[in-house]
Amino acid sequence: MISKVYSAALSGIESFRVTIEVDSFPTLEPSFQLVGLPDTAVREAKDRIKSACFNSGYSWPDASFTINLAPADRRKEGSAFDVPLLLGILRCGGTVMQGVTFEGRCFTGELSLTGEVRPVHGVLSMCADAKRDGFREFYAPAENAREAAAVEGITVYAVHHIRDIVDHLNGKNAMTPVTPDAHSFEDAYAGGIDFSDVKGQLAAKRAMEIAAAGGHNILLIGPPGTGKSMLAKRLPTILPPLTFDEAIETTKIHSVAGTLPEGSSLLTARPFRSPHHTMSAVSLVGGGANPKPGEISLAHNGVLFLDELPEFPKSITDNLRQPLEDRRVTITRALGRVTYPCTFMLVAAMNPCRCGFFGHPTRKCTCGKGEVQRYISKISGPLLDRIDIQIELPSLSYDEISARSESTETSAQIRERVIAAREFMRRRLAAEGLSGLGIFSNAQLDAAGIRKTCNPTDQAVEVMRMAYDRLGLSARGHDRVMRMARTIADLAASERIEANHIAEAITLRSLDKKYWG
Repeated sequence: MISKVYSAALSGIESFRVTIEVDSFPTLEPSFQLVGLPDTAVREAKDRIKSACFNSGYSWPDASFTINLAPADRRKEGSAFDVPLLLGILRCGGTVMQGVTFEGRCFTGELSLTGEVRPVHGVLSMCADAKRDGFREFYAPAENAREAAAVEGITVYAVHHIRDIVDHLNGKNAMTPVTPDAHSFEDAYAGGIDFSDVKGQLAAKRAMEIAAAGGHNILLIGPPGTGKSMLAKRLPTILPPLTFDEAIETTKIHSVAGTLPEGSSLLTARPFRSPHHTMSAVSLVGGGANPKPGEISLAHNGVLFLDELPEFPKSITDNLRQPLEDRRVTITRALGRVTYPCTFMLVAAMNPCRCGFFGHPTRKCTCGKGEVQRYISKISGPLLDRIDIQIELPSLSYDEISARSESTETSAQIRERVIAAREFMRRRLAAEGLSGLGIFSNAQLDAAGIRKTCNPTDQAVEVMRMAYDRLGLSARGHDRVMRMARTIADLAASERIEANHIAEAITLRSLDKKYWG
């Protein structure tokens, strides 16, 4: 006889339906054949599910099995097919009653030798796509069930042991559906790190506010101990809260990568990734024989922080150039290709030289002649050109360090202005007929969008003209200044870009002339 059980397999952060067709037939020498492009982990399922069957108190059918994983032209990877494979075999052997239907039900999970169901990666993607394909019920390992329950419109069951499913299907002990967790995105950073912890550096805080309001990339340059890392780590606390759709997409990536925090059903805070400078290109961009997301995708809808930027090999950081423009990365391998989203804000920090004290008012720089230039030249021009804001952080005075924290703004206060600026931008784009283009920040505006949305006054045009000639800006540099000026105008709730908005934007992009000529 033939039984059909339904499961799902991953392809990037999406999944596709897998129909497991189990054909059993009597024979003198029982056999087990698995077809449909299974990888090693799937082929090894035979021994796992056989031991799980015996140790769960069930009899292994005395028959030969031919099992097909359809579609047969797509590779199947991982151990998530253990549960549906065993269910198909138990159905052929009569342990699961013949009147039970698997239609509308999707199963996933790895089996231990005792029959316990272990967690697998990518359950949120599997459940979301199961709902899309019309499934009514989704059976997930107990440790993944809360994650799957974040998908609305499908009933999720938490499975601890294979006996739970068999008894439920046979009508003996009905399982209770998982209740979705209540999520709050507004207070994701309540009681944690805060901008009020940073002493002084008012210019840098203003630059971070502009970066958050417009989604601009930012480079922080300054001697050790000036607060570069503190500012970078607090940037997510002034970004707008995640929307539910952003949270689902971000959680999918972390679920596939296996980096979802234990006990979390949905990420409610924007990601903050801070990889070490010894990382590889695959760790940054993603890849492997079975391509997994890299740091740029794990930072999707959040912040990617590269501390000590010149210490990263140029061959590694240059891999950021295309993802920063396209906001997605496609990884191609012999077995196929996958595309991961990577819409992130890049925050980089660096010392002005190797010793860190070039230009310091009281400390002497110990770098030799030419060392400063060699140090900062490790950052390629094309990457630098994609960083909108470059801000220098001076050393703090004693009065700034000893200032009372109550006199500084909190993250919540700054975030209110950032949210207001983004809301002003959304209303403006809607009025200009650009609301349907998927633009969520001014940093995403292309040349045509800049011409349509950036409406400078005559004085602002003259200031921009003088800056373009004197600073020798490129066309890309001109567009980036205009994007920043548009963000500054949004923070001021101004429909038009004024001269002071252009002037402030230019000051935020002038350090490349000081350090890189």
